[in-house]
Amino acid sequence: MSTISAPCPLYPRRQRGAPGRRAFAVPVTQREILLHGQQVTFLEAGADCDGPVVVLLHGLASSSRTWSSVLPLLGRHAHVIAPDLLGHGQSAKPRTGDYSLGAYATELRDLLLMLGLDQATIVGHSFGGGVAMQFAHQFPEMTERLVLEASGGLGQGVTIALRAATLPGTPLLLRALSAITPPWLAKAVHWAMHALPTLNGPDLDGLASAFASFTDDGARGAFAQTVRGALDWSGQRLGGLERLYLLADVPVLLIGGNRDSVIPFQHTVSAHELLPASRLEIFDGAGHFPHTEQPRRFADLLAHFLISTSASHSDLQSLRRRLQSSGPTGCEPPTEAGRTARSS
Repeated sequence: MSTISAPCPLYPRRQRGAPGRRAFAVPVTQREILLHGQQVTFLEAGADCDGPVVVLLHGLASSSRTWSSVLPLLGRHAHVIAPDLLGHGQSAKPRTGDYSLGAYATELRDLLLMLGLDQATIVGHSFGGGVAMQFAHQFPEMTERLVLEASGGLGQGVTIALRAATLPGTPLLLRALSAITPPWLAKAVHWAMHALPTLNGPDLDGLASAFASFTDDGARGAFAQTVRGALDWSGQRLGGLERLYLLADVPVLLIGGNRDSVIPFQHTVSAHELLPASRLEIFDGAGHFPHTEQPRRFADLLAHFLISTSASHSDLQSLRRRLQSSGPTGCEPPTEAGRTARSS
């Protein structure tokens, strides 16, 4: 567990060029618990820090390790938990598991309750953003804030590599490729693809890491089941835009990289247009993984968001009022003409 014994108060991000205290990192601990008879593994930082609870959700074919550079920094300000979602990392990978968005959201609720935590700020990256939105819709009383980074579910577009994963025979193909491709050849291809100007280096690193995980039988099956629920050949099936209005009373931070080669960052910009009260932060020069490319900026941004916003206190009654008083008809994606008019 963390060795910090004193409270770790939040403080705003210092302005560029202004003097500030030297950043320090807190220890990160790996923990495992049994939930519904299945092992759930998660990383934890700042458990002894008297700050808000923050949950970090990774994307498809990833794991809690994607947050390894952020955890020790954000743990200075908050009690941070980064779970390996079912079918990912070191958590269980049941062949008959439920890998739907709703099931992931429920698993997260149950994990928080098992840990004695009633509310949290939910941060979701890529597919994890879809899980985060689903959690906010299903459990508004447990959602204090929402952070969506390069999130899925905000538009149809997605890289062709993920669309191809929805084709029949994907698990068998992944198994064959991971079995017959020697490590030296995989590295050579990886280095060669880094030279292509159309590919963002960190995005390619993330895809390479995902490919490496497919040597695990359970990970391949979980990936295939999850991706088919979220995507088809035409793109993303997750539709979060029509329900964004339900988040109007929740502090929302939207983060994207303007060189994202996996999910167009314009999806994040469009979501901000539909939620005018939300905050938008675009990392210039970053791809699909801003939190790994610029972890200190990412951690400082989250810390500033935590201190400068009040936690939502939504419940089923407030959600009912929002449903009855508003609707998706007022939340149509802006037209191209509308975007042009706003930017002119």
